[in-house]
Amino acid sequence: RVRLISAALAASSYPQDEQAQQRHGTHAHARATRARVSAFADHPAVQTLQGLLDEDAPLEAIYMFALMLRLPDGRIAKPPSWMPPNWDAQLNDFYAVAGLADWWQSDAAVWQKSLTDSTRVFENAQFKQFLSPFLGEIKREFIFIPNISYPTDQELGFRLRNDLVCIVPPRLAWGDSPPWPYDEDPAHVYRAALTQYGRLLIGAYLRSHAEQVAAAEKPLPVSDPFKAIYPTWAEQFTSLFVAGLVAIYLEDHVNPAEASAYVLMERKLHGLAILPGVINVLRHYLRELETGRYQTLLDLLPNFSRRLKVANRIISL
Repeated sequence: RVRLISAALAASSYPQDEQAQQRHGTHAHARATRARVSAFADHPAVQTLQGLLDEDAPLEAIYMFALMLRLPDGRIAKPPSWMPPNWDAQLNDFYAVAGLADWWQSDAAVWQKSLTDSTRVFENAQFKQFLSPFLGEIKREFIFIPNISYPTDQELGFRLRNDLVCIVPPRLAWGDSPPWPYDEDPAHVYRAALTQYGRLLIGAYLRSHAEQVAAAEKPLPVSDPFKAIYPTWAEQFTSLFVAGLVAIYLEDHVNPAEASAYVLMERKLHGLAILPGVINVLRHYLRELETGRYQTLLDLLPNFSRRLKVANRIISL
């Protein structure tokens, strides 16, 4: 189902659009898929998808819709209200006339490699154990789907029933070089997956404790450009909190060099100069949790902004 939407994307304007935003090399399977389906740009399923893209429909919603399709008939029992009429039937027809079953079978080895490589990466992952001191018991299942087709330059994350789904392309290489295999850069895979799972989980956590969160909100020491991207307190806190989680996980479960590289990247790409302070505050929270001073993350929230300001002053000395 993920590959079906990726193939429809390959037949749309999406490949050109993402290259226009950032020139990058793509996986050979993505390029081959685009060549195979290019003749079907006028197919109703692709035209419907193109209309959604032109309206800036989120890719997360489109892929969530795909995972709601029943197999093997490719229909949807309870379509979302935004689904264009008969899109499920159109996609089913596109799957048939484009010969996607035969195509995937002929190129099955590269898909299997992406699955094998990413499975190897997650053999020793400890996400739920790592997240539980911050968010309590994690009851949702984590689903990771490697994607060597489209989109080629961004990961997607969304909740589907009791699952948190993360769809991730391999890490981009320099210029037009092909992307890295999944198992050659575990830190990229961990960063991508933990960012999506963490974002979804903390968002749900803040919503489920809305009254306590509202009472604890104090202006965060973030830059004006950061505020422009994340205008609400919840959005700002989520971005800082998740970045801090990723850095701590990389340091504790990969190596300090990967954590330092991530912190540097976040500082250069997203202006997160205060990320070291966030890490300091979250590590302090873990220590206070062990001593019993804190019971849950809610105990930290009223003091988060003040502690972050203090941590930044100390780190900048």
